[in-house]
Amino acid sequence: MLRLLERLWGSREGDLSALWHRIVEIAREPHWYADRGVADSVEGRFDMVTAVTALVLIRLDREGDADAAARLTELFIDDMDGQLREAGVGDLVVGKSMGKLVSALGGRIGVYKEGLATDDATLAAAAERNMTRDHPGESALPLAQGLRALAADIDKAPLADMLAGKIDR
Repeated sequence: MLRLLERLWGSREGDLSALWHRIVEIAREPHWYADRGVADSVEGRFDMVTAVTALVLIRLDREGDADAAARLTELFIDDMDGQLREAGVGDLVVGKSMGKLVSALGGRIGVYKEGLATDDATLAAAAERNMTRDHPGESALPLAQGLRALAADIDKAPLADMLAGKIDR
């Protein structure tokens, strides 16, 4: 019903749908899985989408753009809700599952923000705790370095470009 209303009166996404699609595109880049140890699984892909979303939300927080942050979070929620339903999760469980997914996003914003503000070891520890990995015992340092480089790419994009989904890699 909500999607029908959005079609009739316009989407709540505004200009952030391109940003959301770019976030998902970045999260699907093969190097995260082949070179940086993220598990190429449903859980690993969720972890990457959440990590990239968190990095963008950290930038939006720094910019003081609460409106864009709220709209991006809505896109995250809408997409995850759709993914759960597509996977066959029933209505009775979707709400509880969504609460856990949004909580995971909030937690990751905090630990990645802290890790980015300190050193690679702190960021690697955060990534180790919050990413489903192929080989959990291996160092998460390459993953942390990749996240730090991505955060730098997100930060160097002019805000209007980033909001339009233009994040150069």
